[in-house]
Amino acid sequence: EKMATDVREKPAALQQDVLPLSSARREKKKEKKRRKANPPEEAMKKGVIYVGHIPHGFYERALRSFFSQFGTVTRVRLSRSKKTGNSKGYGFVEFACDEVAKIAAGSMNNYLMCGRLIKCQFMDKAHRSLFKGHRTVFRRLSRRAASNQEFNRARTPEEHQRQVERLVKKERRKRGKLSALGIVYDFPGYAASAPSKKIKKTF
Repeated sequence: EKMATDVREKPAALQQDVLPLSSARREKKKEKKRRKANPPEEAMKKGVIYVGHIPHGFYERALRSFFSQFGTVTRVRLSRSKKTGNSKGYGFVEFACDEVAKIAAGSMNNYLMCGRLIKCQFMDKAHRSLFKGHRTVFRRLSRRAASNQEFNRARTPEEHQRQVERLVKKERRKRGKLSALGIVYDFPGYAASAPSKKIKKTF
């Protein structure tokens, strides 16, 4: 009988310790509301600075490591060209604390680096999409490969016909220059290999 009573009493004890699912959700919602109503005083506000006149070769990694001496750097964005990926000479650095950002901007403004005076300014308001794509890695495009691909692409019959006509015209000008110089040089050239146009007969 004692064993039977113990087995029956265990589920009741477990039910007292475990809260229902609905009540647990309510407690979480209440906790969130309390945090929103009473935010922690030690929460830091992020600060962004503008960095201009950046020397060549001073890119994202160098910016992050250099400005990390002032405090924690959260994000870095260097403005680059969309076509070439080269640096435009200015960027933005975000710090975890706005006070640190103000100190960094004041200390680095008119700082001489690689023959350039760096311009730094603290931004009171930063656009929400200012750091959009800051993690994108820019890769240099091979212009030679792109031009070779364009040159070797398959031509349509109309484009091929225009290309043949241009070659024949150049060849005629060259024959005229040679004949004007008194040089007799007979060669078949492009005109012989070019397809002859069909002449429509009218009756």
